[in-house]
Amino acid sequence: MKYKSHLITGFCVAAVAFCGTVNAAEKKSPAPKAAAMEKKEAAEPMAKKARAVPFRGKASAIDKKEKTFSIVGKTNTRVFKVMDKTTITKMGSPATFDGLTEDEDVTGSYLKQEDGSLEVKSLKIGGKTEAEKAAASASKTKRDAKKAAAAPAADAEATPAPKKK
Repeated sequence: MKYKSHLITGFCVAAVAFCGTVNAAEKKSPAPKAAAMEKKEAAEPMAKKARAVPFRGKASAIDKKEKTFSIVGKTNTRVFKVMDKTTITKMGSPATFDGLTEDEDVTGSYLKQEDGSLEVKSLKIGGKTEAEKAAASASKTKRDAKKAAAAPAADAEATPAPKKK
């Protein structure tokens, strides 16, 4: 008799525990999904913050009045609009848009707007300055030295030793 009472009590406890777990799961699941969707929708406008995209080429079709210029690519031509907040430099010193001429090298970054226009964030007119050329040359020299130091060790392991007769 004692065994039967323990068995019945165990089933009752298991049934209560099982029902409590199911009810708790039913109550909790809709609320987190709705809250997660609201958080995701609220975060989406912030996630689409524009990032600056680099560009490089030769300026053409310069319109001083509209403050626009084009860069002709292999497959398409991009038209860039210079804004009042655009940072413009020429040979390392501050400059204005009026200093830009046809077929001059330009580099910089732009922000793509929702309407498809390309607004220039920074514009460098002309080629690299002497300091930039020196820095590029120094980094290339370091890179070449590292490759040369690593090359003999790789060759020694790759080629087998000659056989002695």
